[in-house]
Amino acid sequence: MMIDIQQLDFAKGDGLIPAIVQDADTGKVLMLGYMNREALEKTLKDEKVTFFSRSKQRLWQKGERSGNYLRLVDIRSDCDHDTLLVMAHPRGPVCHTGTDTCWAEANRHVNFLAHLERTIHSRKGADPHVSYTAQLFARGINKVAQKVGEEAVEMIIEAKDDNEKLFLNEAADLMYHYLVLLAAKGYQLEDVVRVLEERHK
Repeated sequence: MMIDIQQLDFAKGDGLIPAIVQDADTGKVLMLGYMNREALEKTLKDEKVTFFSRSKQRLWQKGERSGNYLRLVDIRSDCDHDTLLVMAHPRGPVCHTGTDTCWAEANRHVNFLAHLERTIHSRKGADPHVSYTAQLFARGINKVAQKVGEEAVEMIIEAKDDNEKLFLNEAADLMYHYLVLLAAKGYQLEDVVRVLEERHK
């Protein structure tokens, strides 16, 4: 965890620091809580997000009653060292009202392509028996490239008809295999976007 407790300014907030919790995968802001030094230390030790409850005047581990824990991924402090950004994986709804966030927002991927790309990259070197993506990587670059060509032809064929569902499914297949090919070559979608941006100037 990239956090130095000694640098944090607990005095400014009478021993408490605001802690903004963000889903490490979706980027969605989930809730705001407060941590004192003890809560932060317990969070780092247990890898479950713990706050100091101002109403109960005690440490409070999120999910201690509901089981909807926040599994810690990372913690960062802001430039003034008086606010924390907590990256976590939520287990179930975060708000006590039962919603995904304390602002009653659905916690889903804003940029699903970025999420899919991260998942694809994480499959490189994985067991081919448990992941289709890992199977593609294991078959080598020629097979991956061949699969992209096959999917492109299938999408072209569907483009000639008016079946929206079939066309979009083939387009999705092509996009997925295209991302696998980029990953197999060691590139990311942002590398392609950069080329497009240069052409757009």
